[in-house]
Amino acid sequence: ARQSWLPVRWRVQAVVNLLASARPAGCGLAVAMRIETCYVCSGPCYPGHGITFARNDAKLFRFCRGKCHKTFKNKLNPRKLKWTKAFRRAAGKEMAMDTSFDFERQRNRPVKYDRDLMKKTVRAMERVQAIKSAREQRFWDKRMEKNADVAKERDLAEVRQGLDLLVSPLVQQDVQKVAQRVAQRVKEKA
Repeated sequence: ARQSWLPVRWRVQAVVNLLASARPAGCGLAVAMRIETCYVCSGPCYPGHGITFARNDAKLFRFCRGKCHKTFKNKLNPRKLKWTKAFRRAAGKEMAMDTSFDFERQRNRPVKYDRDLMKKTVRAMERVQAIKSAREQRFWDKRMEKNADVAKERDLAEVRQGLDLLVSPLVQQDVQKVAQRVAQRVKEKA
């Protein structure tokens, strides 16, 4: 009777919370939260974070932060923004097509819990992650091969430009010997 001034929704939520707290700790309904991807930058949108925009045709656009939401409102193309994953894939900086991406797709079909199946699934996920990281490393190495040649040319040009500043150790020893001889001659004359 005391809570009659609260909206109905809040009262229902309070009852649900009360029932959930009265339940024993071991028997509870575990709800798995889905991590969505940002429409602009393809980053993760965790539950309770970011902004969701529902268009008139009921299509949902999820944004991880205000920067992505503002980009969408300004009608900017994510493939032309250098900080997005779409740009990196379009420019060839990240892998765009790979069979390991098929494992990350959403699957909405419920599966009955089976311990052996879960064990196999976890092992398969670890193996897929290892394969994916190895492929990404090979892709990165192949992409960076050109940079090694460019860096070597840049270093050689810098050495050529400042070659007069570099003196070999043998020349330095000769200069020191000459300086010592001059110092001895000065002492002998004095």
